[in-house]
Amino acid sequence: MMVNLPTEMIGTLAALITTLCWVPQLWQIFHTRDTKSISFASQGAFAVGISLWLVYGVLIDSWPIIIANAVTLIFIRTILRLKMKYK
Repeated sequence: MMVNLPTEMIGTLAALITTLCWVPQLWQIFHTRDTKSISFASQGAFAVGISLWLVYGVLIDSWPIIIANAVTLIFIRTILRLKMKYK
C-alpha cells in the first residue's frame, strides 16, 4: 500500500493536536485538585471510544492513530483516577 505523505502529515498533525489538548486539563487538575466539573460518565465513555480507536489503529497499522490514541488513553485514565481521588 502506497503512503500518501500529505495525508499522513495531516493525520499526524491532527493526532498531535487532539492528544496534546488534554495537557492543560491535566495541568489544571494537578494544580487545583479540582475535578468537580469533570463528568466521570463522559470521560469513561470517551476512554472506551479512544480504546476502540486504538484497536482500529492497530488493525489498519496506522502509527499516527496508534500513538495518539495510546497517549490520549493514558491522559484520560489519569484524569479518571484523579477524578476518583479528588471527589
